[in-house]
Amino acid sequence: MIQCESKDSSLTRKTSGCHELFLLLDAQYSLRDMYSARDQVENQSWLEEIRTAAAALNLNTETQTVAEDLFLSQTPDNDRSKRVIAAASLYAGALITGSERSQSAVADAMSVTRLSVQKHWKGVLKTAGFQPPSW
Repeated sequence: MIQCESKDSSLTRKTSGCHELFLLLDAQYSLRDMYSARDQVENQSWLEEIRTAAAALNLNTETQTVAEDLFLSQTPDNDRSKRVIAAASLYAGALITGSERSQSAVADAMSVTRLSVQKHWKGVLKTAGFQPPSW
């Protein structure tokens, strides 16, 4: 179960999918508050990579936006790590929005290994303030 801590549990939204996922994206808690417009400009090429992969995986705009927000909220300084974090963000974004795709499919779309996605997606969620599942 993925959860975001909130004082107002009535704002939690349940999404459908293989697992029950919980998410709070509202005025109290927004990933967009965790990065600046400068981050968006500096990482435009990586955001385009996420958009391209999301389109290849037939993911909706909401999933793409959540993935971009996850990525921008914790963009690594090292360029070598950015592709992996972008892929993990896309996988986590798909889980959050109930648009699950396999780790392998996301890895292929982002040109990384499945193991890279497997190794980093829970950390992406945790850094963004979510409680990743224990499985």
